[in-house]
Amino acid sequence: MMAAPVAAPVAAQGWAVEDLVRAEVLPGWRTERGTHMAALHLTLAEGWKTYWRAPGDSGVPPRFDWAGSDNLAAVRVHWPQPRVFDTSGVRTIGFEHELVLPLEFTLHAQGDGATIAARVDLGVCEAVCVPVTLTIDAVLPPGAAARDPRITAALDSRPTPAADAGLRGAECALAPIDDGMRLTATLTLPPLGGQEVAVVEVSDAAVWVSEAVTERRGERLHTQVDLVSLDGGALALDRSDLRITVLGAGRAVEMWGCPAR
Repeated sequence: MMAAPVAAPVAAQGWAVEDLVRAEVLPGWRTERGTHMAALHLTLAEGWKTYWRAPGDSGVPPRFDWAGSDNLAAVRVHWPQPRVFDTSGVRTIGFEHELVLPLEFTLHAQGDGATIAARVDLGVCEAVCVPVTLTIDAVLPPGAAARDPRITAALDSRPTPAADAGLRGAECALAPIDDGMRLTATLTLPPLGGQEVAVVEVSDAAVWVSEAVTERRGERLHTQVDLVSLDGGALALDRSDLRITVLGAGRAVEMWGCPAR
């Protein structure tokens, strides 16, 4: 049940992929609701990192292609809390040393096994960034199995829903700019510790979201981003589609949607 790195995209740049990242599939267990919880486990070379789903302008977000899998209806990726890296004034968000990325598979036939055949494109970076392609070939067995503590630890490190973290209010203001909209969000949220960083996401891949400017004033956290349509068209924003994650020292919170001010 291994995830085999494909070295060809890296070899052209003089790198041996196995020296940068090693990958395996943790087979996991069947959940009470009939899904299968597994994980992709990446071990990175010393000094190298890989990226979160929203890695910053200089990062490389991972891409998953599950075509070729058998008895697979849907996949949900459960991202653990990432780290914020500041290198020469450039902010990126990701993981160093290792990443256990829980993957929850919904099967067409819940009582049967499943064959996972997937391609994962990701970036690994140190002083330079190198594209890596992983091919995943794994069999998810049917029936009960013990929970893997590595997967449960990663699930436990996911950002806490903001309502459970003491969020007492949220409001967002939108203002037009030359090429899109400027979003200003104000969250009434207890401090998370350390230098807090907010990340704003939308599900539409055709919308670029700038790096957030974040400032805390007492119990209120203020963050501002610009949103621009990459195809040059009009920008229609569904407030319920906004996802705001606040990363602090050792903990993170996230919320979906943001009502108007």
